[in-house]
Amino acid sequence: MNVKTANLNQISDSELYAPENVKETDTQGLTEMLLEEIRSQLKTSPSRADAVANRIALEVERICHKSDRIQTSGEIGSWQFTLARHRLHKCLSYYQLGSKQGRVELHSNLSVMIYRHVAPSHAQLTFAARYNLIEDFLQDFYAESLKAFRRENEVDANYSPRTQFELAEYMAFTEQYAKRRIQLPSRNSQQLIVLRAQSFARRQPSETALDIEQAVEFKGDEASDQSRSPAMQQVRLRLVAQATDPSEAVLRDRVVSELVQYLESQGHSDCADYLILKLQDLAAPDIDAILGLTPRERDYLQQRFKYHVEKFSRSSHWKLVHQWLGADLDQKLGMSSEQWEIFVAQLDSQQQQLLQLKQAHKNDQEIAKALKCTPKQVQKRWTGLLELAWKTRNSTVDQAISENEQ
Repeated sequence: MNVKTANLNQISDSELYAPENVKETDTQGLTEMLLEEIRSQLKTSPSRADAVANRIALEVERICHKSDRIQTSGEIGSWQFTLARHRLHKCLSYYQLGSKQGRVELHSNLSVMIYRHVAPSHAQLTFAARYNLIEDFLQDFYAESLKAFRRENEVDANYSPRTQFELAEYMAFTEQYAKRRIQLPSRNSQQLIVLRAQSFARRQPSETALDIEQAVEFKGDEASDQSRSPAMQQVRLRLVAQATDPSEAVLRDRVVSELVQYLESQGHSDCADYLILKLQDLAAPDIDAILGLTPRERDYLQQRFKYHVEKFSRSSHWKLVHQWLGADLDQKLGMSSEQWEIFVAQLDSQQQQLLQLKQAHKNDQEIAKALKCTPKQVQKRWTGLLELAWKTRNSTVDQAISENEQ
């Protein structure tokens, strides 16, 4: 679509008060005037305020130079003063809101502007669905706005706001950028962000009506599955993939509970706390702050945690852990048939007898009697056997990977 931008950042008389009779000012004079206004409003001079003021002055000069209406008015200095103060006051309002509340204010203002346009007019969307579309659209729009800011100001190609005042400048620019009027071929004009939202809505896939019950219905008939539409097949695959086995979740929770109890009973409550925080997907700095650890102390805690988890999984709780991992004795300790043969071939006669007794579901007392040793020795020998199984399973996997790489 062939469109062109109307007089850049054109400000109507209803938006700003009528210009006063002020003499045309150069860039340095306008910058100094803006800095004086900043100090007057904030009673201080924020970091990088001089750079922001200079960019506003240059932008205002560019607008006044390109606007035929301003050039023919004979009041260029008045318009410079008015436009510069308008942009500065918008920047100061975002600065006074703070970085967090300023983002909320900008996001809210832009969301209101595009709420009706971000989805096709015929789409019957809930508020939550429309909200998700708004979030997706605005993420791209913020990136576009930052590129436009870099392009229109004398900044580095990878420039990003670093101080609160620079962030306020960027947010004010983004609001102004969103409101720019774009001249359409029909001689009407529209706000830039609305045009972007309408293009975004046209790219959304069309709605398809599906019978969910029919999609998940299982008949065991391959011809019936093939007769489903591609959309219905896709929905069915997604629903089946998302279906979870409740027993797996119960088993996982039991493993976690047993591991926490084990760590606390062994006097390692800090390891138990670390486990609970890791299960919440917290980042390392957040865990450090909660537990009061330095990075070096956290590294030491991680090493101890790893040691005790391995001990837990190979000692009295081995059966629970291997059952959860799908690597029980009935499943060859998680090994393939080839790996299992390699593993068994490494065992001596006593280890093979121990393995056979475990496969027969004998308890440690019975195994100790058969092997003529103590139950504690049985546990120690079995832990060593599990470690050997782990090495066999992983060494064959590593070997396969290295062969593929070669």
